[in-house]
Amino acid sequence: MGTMQIAIPSLFMRGGSSRGCFFLASDLPSDRAARDRVLLTVMGSPDKRQIDGMGGAHPLTSKVGIVSLSQTPGVALDFLFAQLQPNNDNVDTTPNCGNMLAAVVPFALERGLIQAQGDSTTVRVLTLNTDMQCDVTVQTPMTAHGRQVEYEGVAKIDGVPGSAAPITINFLDTAGSVCTGLLPTGQVLERVFVSGEGFATFILPVTCIDNGMPLVLFKATDVGRTGYETVAELNADTELRTRVEAMRLQTGHLMGLGDVTAKNYPKMTMIAPPRDGGSLCTRSFIPHVCHDAIGVLAAVTVATACVLKGTVCEGVAVMPDGLSQVVSVEHPTGEFSVELGLDPEDPQKVIRAALLRTARLLMRGEVMVASAVVQPKA
Repeated sequence: MGTMQIAIPSLFMRGGSSRGCFFLASDLPSDRAARDRVLLTVMGSPDKRQIDGMGGAHPLTSKVGIVSLSQTPGVALDFLFAQLQPNNDNVDTTPNCGNMLAAVVPFALERGLIQAQGDSTTVRVLTLNTDMQCDVTVQTPMTAHGRQVEYEGVAKIDGVPGSAAPITINFLDTAGSVCTGLLPTGQVLERVFVSGEGFATFILPVTCIDNGMPLVLFKATDVGRTGYETVAELNADTELRTRVEAMRLQTGHLMGLGDVTAKNYPKMTMIAPPRDGGSLCTRSFIPHVCHDAIGVLAAVTVATACVLKGTVCEGVAVMPDGLSQVVSVEHPTGEFSVELGLDPEDPQKVIRAALLRTARLLMRGEVMVASAVVQPKA
């Protein structure tokens, strides 16, 4: 006897330069194992093409957002981000995703979880993955059908074609999002000894930092690269990727993250001097392929490393003066600007990080999952 499919309400949305299915938490199984089975089925993992699901055969298009009303005082919405991969059955809810975060408030407004406040609506969101809070502002003008989310506009972000309405995200406390603190090793600069099959042992200066996303930053010249290689060139560079993964495994322990073999962090970020008028040029590995751009919170963390003295960015990044700095992080498809506010009493301390994103509702409806996947109670 065949099994019936069940329908789960979902909005398919772009958030920043990422894309995925958004769900109300109440529409998914409360049991984590059952929920993960559902998400894997929805996205079509594991399969490199994700041909039997909604995934786009790339980590940036294999993401899920789960939203609910918050019980935390002063917070309106809870957001749980899930990173899936095309080639494996891992559902990772430990890291943040600032791109998918941009679609949380539009989703909540579309689903009626919250109401628009005026021409713009600012909502405090708690990211459950790392207990991080932020204020997200979206445009909600009056229409013939009442106040609705505005998706059309003139804001442009690299990695996304065209333009859209701006969405601003003001992060309230990002230091030590996954690690124990901003500098999890206690130092702005570490020298790691790396060895492995296929390459000679080498010593590499790195900065291990977490201001929203655990990162390991290293200079391109220290691994014999320019830092301006294309994504395709870096993904085909087996020797470099092998060395980068060996570094990641070792620095994972240094950062107190334990064995990170099966984890999506720390992200490895190769840096070089800017060449297109920005502050710093980056190539970010997520973690085993090179990112076509750079993640939102990775950009915040890179920008933070640029303002700290003694990091690998010192002497590489081109930085302005002042307590309010806009750091332009160059990446393979453009740049990502992060506005940092520094503490007047301690200019080495970042007290505010804000950025601009966009989002768009792509499709509304239901995703279909075999009842056997959910295993409903008899």
